[in-house]
Amino acid sequence: MRERQIMDAAVDVFSRLGFHAASMDEISDVAGISKPMLYAYLGSKEELFATCIRREATRMMEAIATGVEPDQEPDVQLWSGLRAFFGFVGENRASWMVLHRQASTQGGPFAVELTDMRTRAVSLVAALLTQSTKAPATKLEAESLAAALVGAGESLAEWWLDHPEEPAGVVAARLMNLVWMGFGDLVDGNVWHPPSRR
Repeated sequence: MRERQIMDAAVDVFSRLGFHAASMDEISDVAGISKPMLYAYLGSKEELFATCIRREATRMMEAIATGVEPDQEPDVQLWSGLRAFFGFVGENRASWMVLHRQASTQGGPFAVELTDMRTRAVSLVAALLTQSTKAPATKLEAESLAAALVGAGESLAEWWLDHPEEPAGVVAARLMNLVWMGFGDLVDGNVWHPPSRR
């Protein structure tokens, strides 16, 4: 319970102030514990930040995996996953700020945590694409399309932070329309080819 209290406070402070401006004093104040106790529980500021990234990434991936409806048609599976993703971001804006805006600008060991999160997200989407396409996609094809979708989702979530008046479902539907109208043909085995040059 105490560790969760510290982590919640740290995510709040890191999301508002950024890694460099955040202080252990501020985190201990928000958590309502002494600074020595904060160090005893989670170590240095760097260790605390890395732990925050891991926890929030795990929470987000669990929310997406739980939100996907595996017994539904491929489009509904993708839609339910996107809705779960944007639902998580909407309900946990501080988490997304730490995961995307803060972790991505720090580099070093924090970039490794972010890369791990993206790899897990790409694997989840690639598995969905592999299972649902009529013309079986190679592992490389599925991963490349999944990486494109994850990147688009991250970019749209980043845009959404600056436009919070938009409902999560509306934002998720926009991305679904963008990708599914393209993925829909792939699922049916229809592939676009560039025109041949004479």
